[in-house]
Amino acid sequence: MKPERIERLLREVAAGRVTVEQGLEALRRWPVEDLGFAQVDHHRHLRRGVPEVVFAGGKRPEQTLRIAESLVESGSELLVTRAQSEALALLEERFPCGRANRVARTFSLTGREGTAREEGEGLVAVLAAGTSDIPVAEEAVETARALGSRVVAIYDVGVAGLHRLLPHLETLRDAHAVVAVAGMEGALPGVVAGFTASLVVAVPTSVGYGAGMGGVAALLSMLNSCAGGIVTVNIDNGFGAGFAAALVNRAVAAAARKPS
Repeated sequence: MKPERIERLLREVAAGRVTVEQGLEALRRWPVEDLGFAQVDHHRHLRRGVPEVVFAGGKRPEQTLRIAESLVESGSELLVTRAQSEALALLEERFPCGRANRVARTFSLTGREGTAREEGEGLVAVLAAGTSDIPVAEEAVETARALGSRVVAIYDVGVAGLHRLLPHLETLRDAHAVVAVAGMEGALPGVVAGFTASLVVAVPTSVGYGAGMGGVAALLSMLNSCAGGIVTVNIDNGFGAGFAAALVNRAVAAAARKPS
């Protein structure tokens, strides 16, 4: 449940427009709702400013849908990650105002009363070294957008043809946070960190040949980068990268709004 909704409800009760009993009914699912197979955390938005995110991997499509319904019914925005086609189809049917991204395997429902959110605040830049890295990069894009960030995606700018990155340097410098997604040797984040003063969130992917060890080579390369200002998430973890970048972007944007 979003803090704004609770505040409105309390004001309605205080003004006598809503009875105490009606207020209690509205808060019935708060803070935790027991679905039997899941404990849905409706309190998380109050604690962290971000609602619970549904990881659909390993869940039956019907379970994913039921958790999503619980969150939306409580007034929460919705982000589902790692959803397969059947789960995405169920979510699209139930929430026609939502957005499914089959490349990212995500489903999101943002904005007041399920309407599309307006353009987000600040700027997060998401880079993919190669076309094969795009699914992980798209997960980062969808996550950052769902958390309220304005996002620019720039793809296929890896070190095999570094000149492709140069036309985008102004965007990198304007971004409050940069997500750099790369497989193979994982060199892109270190290069990007040399061009921007912003935090760079490095995402190793499992893209590559045998010696890449399913992304371990890229992970170690990013962890050993000599460039400062890089933090590294787990292999193929576009969600974690987008989440971290959005939190940084939110903080910078909020600081910029404060009067001097």
